[in-house]
Amino acid sequence: MSCPIRGSNHGIPGDNLLTSLLCMGPVSVPMTMGMPGLTKTAISAFDLQGTGGNWATVGRRSRGGRRVRRQREKRKCKSVGLRIGTLNVETMTGKGRELADVMERRKVDILCVQETRWKGSKARSIGAGFKLFYYGVVSKRNGVGVVLKEEFVRNVLEVKRVSDRVMSLKLEIEGVMLNVVSGYAPQVGCELEEKERFWSELDEVMESIPTGERVVIGADFNGHVGDGNRGDEEVMGKCGVKERNLEGQMVVDFAKRMDMAVVNTSEEGGA
Repeated sequence: MSCPIRGSNHGIPGDNLLTSLLCMGPVSVPMTMGMPGLTKTAISAFDLQGTGGNWATVGRRSRGGRRVRRQREKRKCKSVGLRIGTLNVETMTGKGRELADVMERRKVDILCVQETRWKGSKARSIGAGFKLFYYGVVSKRNGVGVVLKEEFVRNVLEVKRVSDRVMSLKLEIEGVMLNVVSGYAPQVGCELEEKERFWSELDEVMESIPTGERVVIGADFNGHVGDGNRGDEEVMGKCGVKERNLEGQMVVDFAKRMDMAVVNTSEEGGA
C-alpha cells in the first residue's frame, strides 16, 4: 500500500502540494519526516519476501474492466525490509549532503525526489553512502530522481528516464524484482494537456512492468484525495485532508486502475 501527505510552504503554496507513495504489496503504516528547507514527506516500511514476493498477481485488468485479483502464496522464504520515502526537494542544489544525513538518520533505503531542478541524465554520490539517479531537461524547473543507499546501487538492473516528470529504477533484491517510480505531476494551474501527458507517461511505465513484479511510486501529485474514503476503501484510508480536487481524483482513479493503494491516508495528516 501507499500514500500522500501535505507539503510545507517553501515558495510553492502548501495547498497545492501532495507528496505520495503508491504501491503494490504489503506495507506498514507510514511515518513522516522533514528537514529545514525541504518539504515534509512520507516514509513506509516494505517487506519483500521470497522470489516473486509473497503477493502473486493472478491477472491484470482486462479491456473489459476486470479487476486484478491477487492471492497470497504460502512460501517459506527470506524477508527483506526496506524503508522507502518520497520528497519534493524544491531543488537539489546545496541540499545533497543534508538530504543524505536525513536519510541516514531516519534509516531510509530508497527516496524518490521531485523538483530537483538539475539538468542532465546522470548518477552521482551525495555523500554519507547515498547515490542519486536523476533526470532533468532544464535547470530551473521540474526534474525527478531516486536516491539509493550505496549497498543497493549494485542491485539496479535498469534505469528509465521517461521525462523530467517521470523516471523509474528496476532493482533485484533477494530475488524480488522491485520497480521504484519517481513522479512530479503538473501543478493545479497547469494546462490540462500537460496533466494528461504526465498521467499517460505514468501509465506507460506501469504497462511496461511485467506481471508479478513489485511497484512503488513516490510522487508529488499536486492534489488532494480528500478526507474520508466512502466508495474508495480499496485504495485509501479515511485520513486525507480537505476536499478532493480534480488532481486528487486522478490519483484515486489511477490507484484503482493499477490495483494500488494510497498509504498515508491511513493516519491523521494524510493526503
